[in-house]
Amino acid sequence: MITKFSMAVVFAVLFGSPSFAQDAGSQKFLKEAIEGNFAEVEMGKLSQKQGASEGVRTFGQMLEKDHSDANQKATAVANSISMKAPTAPNKKQKADYDKMSKLSGAKFDKAFAAHMVADHKKDIKEYEKAAKKQDAVGNYAKETLPTLRKHLETAQSLEGTATTANPPAKSPALIAVPAPAEGVPAPTPETTGGEKVR
Repeated sequence: MITKFSMAVVFAVLFGSPSFAQDAGSQKFLKEAIEGNFAEVEMGKLSQKQGASEGVRTFGQMLEKDHSDANQKATAVANSISMKAPTAPNKKQKADYDKMSKLSGAKFDKAFAAHMVADHKKDIKEYEKAAKKQDAVGNYAKETLPTLRKHLETAQSLEGTATTANPPAKSPALIAVPAPAEGVPAPTPETTGGEKVR
């Protein structure tokens, strides 16, 4: 009797734990993903109300739609593994929303773009990790990653326009012009200019 019992314990430890740990990891990811989707939907709605630029408001519509769709899929996965899905963002996400809701116009646009860049970078790392799992949660993560990457690109382009649109393009030219003027190759621009005239 004791031997059979101890063998059962060994089997439970050897074969039960990894799958349980994986399930716990999958459930933790899924819980955070669903909370994140709720948060992005709310932020998307907020940006449509408070955003100054058309770009921010359009991005808000994209967030609202894409994360609503993602949440339907994530909730279906949660149901399929008998997990109780969250029904709202977490406390930190609600606090972020409250902070953003006090801003408007250009200040809102700048803070919103920066928040979305940081948020999506973090999310993409988590989704990439989850996408390696060979289960329903992994499939959900794989399916959602392209959308998150598209959101990150959009947020980064908005962050560029919200802070300063032109300087990145101008700064190399500004750096290139003074450098030859300060150094020895000052005649070089004149010779190139001469060549162009000929």
